[in-house]
Amino acid sequence: MRLLQIQALEAVTVRGASDAATEGSGSYAVAGVSRTATRLPMTLRETPQSISVVTRQRIEDEGLNSVEAVLNQTPGISIENVGASRYTIYSRGYAIDNFQLDGIVTAMDIVSQNIPQSQSDMAIYDRVEVLRGAAGLMTGAGDPSGTLNLVRKKPTHEFQGHVAVSGGTWDRYRAELDLSGPLAANGRLRGRVVGAHEEGNTHIDYYSQNKTVLYGVLEADATDSTLVTLGVDYQHTNPRGQSSTGLPLFYNDGSQTDFDASDNAAARWNRNEMRVYNTFLSVEQQLPADWTFKVSANHLEGTRKFSGGDASWGFPDRHTGDGVRLYGGLGRAVQRQTGIDLQFQGPFELWGRRHDAVLGFNWSEYENDHEPMNDDMEGRDVNLYHWHNDTLSSVVDGKLMDYDGWQKQRGAYAALRLRPRDDLAVIVGARLSRYDYQLSQIYASPALARFNKVTRMHESGVVTPYAGIVYDLDDTHSVYASYTSIFKPQSQRDSSGAVLDPRKGDNFEIGLKSEFLEGRLNSAIALYQIRQDNLAELDPGQTVPGTSPVEAAYRAVKGAKTTGLDMELAGEVLPGWQLGLSYNYALSRNADGEQIRTIFPRHMAKLWTTYRLPGDLNRLTLGGGINWQSRIHYSATTWDLPGVVLQGQQSAYAVVNLMTRYDFSHQLSATLNINNVFDRKYLQGLDQTFHTGLYAPTRNAMLTLRYQF
Repeated sequence: MRLLQIQALEAVTVRGASDAATEGSGSYAVAGVSRTATRLPMTLRETPQSISVVTRQRIEDEGLNSVEAVLNQTPGISIENVGASRYTIYSRGYAIDNFQLDGIVTAMDIVSQNIPQSQSDMAIYDRVEVLRGAAGLMTGAGDPSGTLNLVRKKPTHEFQGHVAVSGGTWDRYRAELDLSGPLAANGRLRGRVVGAHEEGNTHIDYYSQNKTVLYGVLEADATDSTLVTLGVDYQHTNPRGQSSTGLPLFYNDGSQTDFDASDNAAARWNRNEMRVYNTFLSVEQQLPADWTFKVSANHLEGTRKFSGGDASWGFPDRHTGDGVRLYGGLGRAVQRQTGIDLQFQGPFELWGRRHDAVLGFNWSEYENDHEPMNDDMEGRDVNLYHWHNDTLSSVVDGKLMDYDGWQKQRGAYAALRLRPRDDLAVIVGARLSRYDYQLSQIYASPALARFNKVTRMHESGVVTPYAGIVYDLDDTHSVYASYTSIFKPQSQRDSSGAVLDPRKGDNFEIGLKSEFLEGRLNSAIALYQIRQDNLAELDPGQTVPGTSPVEAAYRAVKGAKTTGLDMELAGEVLPGWQLGLSYNYALSRNADGEQIRTIFPRHMAKLWTTYRLPGDLNRLTLGGGINWQSRIHYSATTWDLPGVVLQGQQSAYAVVNLMTRYDFSHQLSATLNINNVFDRKYLQGLDQTFHTGLYAPTRNAMLTLRYQF
């Protein structure tokens, strides 16, 4: 048994300070650096903003196989599901619409549901880094919410790999293979391949999922000072019976509906097939005086074919189930994104001290072509209680419209980390940006030409400053303060049809960060305030003139202010005991003191922990956690129900998850995850546009057998 205890220890590989890979660490804490905030190589403690990292160990412990699953467990993040596998990510009360893939910025637009990044499988990623707060230095235009950085697995210098198979509730099955290691005897060429397939039913009637993922990456030491990385990933998702909108949230008397969590608004034949290709390349060149030059590029292309009908348009009669029409149709969509980042980074001497600098330029272009067909789906009446998700498919009569959009962002950025003293760092930076956006809706039929519209936005010469200061109180604790500005063009229109002015504001944050037990346990406490003008808010009862279907109108809110608190503890508390604990508070008010952004919970608390038993029981690991959030709600009026005020809400709830893992040997293990142990029924967000909601998964379990090479 003593020999087993020695074998259970993870191998430790010493790498450079820039390597923040979490795979194989066995930890929920991050020992390396992160470049998500400023591109400067800084540890979490050295970064004057709130950053949470979901490590590879935690992903495996909780069985988090999708980006959505990871974000549901991430501190300070709230997911609003506006349909099955269609969601908006919120942080500090505002939507996150910027993803980074290995640090390369990509955009996200849920208008056509063609959102490849949010459907990503976690088999190919080492970790997810989440920066909360304004991220304008790297992303340019954006909300004061944050950004997500999905960091891919990279080839390893030593051979390693694993195979895993899973099975669980609703006839779900998954298989995964991951192989990595040197491809040349001298180790200068390394490779990695990952494959995964998952399929099965869900807690929602008639809704099944099917997903295949392939990933390959090469890494080469082209010279002693040049590192080249080239890779591609592919994902094919092909669900059936998937609702794009969810169930009606209100009856026709204005009261809130209460369906079974398994009820589905979608027709059984609904289809939403997506194929996504992602290619990426980076070249990192070491320069004299410890400087580096790095160029990185990412190209994403996704195609989507869809057809469906959802019983979600309108308000059903509570007693009869009548009053609902189908919403949907069929068509295709293509999305293309290209991002490039160039940077010089390194140290310099000034005033007899060593400082750091980064100079860079990034460019991103996003194009989304959406072609819905002209069919007879929308407007069909159904009885929500008796249709049994069975209706005739669409009769097609040519193309309905071209619904196309594109977005271009480019910007130059610079940041300095000045060290006037050993215990003090001052970070200053700025970005100069240009932003262009266009969204066009052009109907194929001349009879509908009066509904054609083109929305354009252009901003140039926009300067986004950044400032932060970090002071080390001692070897364990640091205090910090930071500031960045907010700039966000908006496509929403008011009741006169005019596009709202760009949103502008400021983001302030102060905090305390600590590293305990030689960095194995990290903690952070932050207070922040966000001030904004021209914040878009629904204008109750108002619509945009000349729109079909009718568009809700928005109004600009002045003097909006969000105040909040973030607290987090992550890492190893005691030998064998890993912990992730967080509490987040956010309250937004307008200039009149009225609360706004109420579909984001004011309070959130998340806990996940595992413990590997000691001594003769060290083959067994026990774990569990709880997610709790406070009530969310909204009020609205609609032209469909004149004189009725809709009051939608989801009361406070807590969800408990459990896991256990048994190691048959150092190589073979079995992990059982049980989610929503007490079968809590709740809505995963409130959609204010369609007035619909989607219920969360009911109690479910998954057993995974994993063999490590």
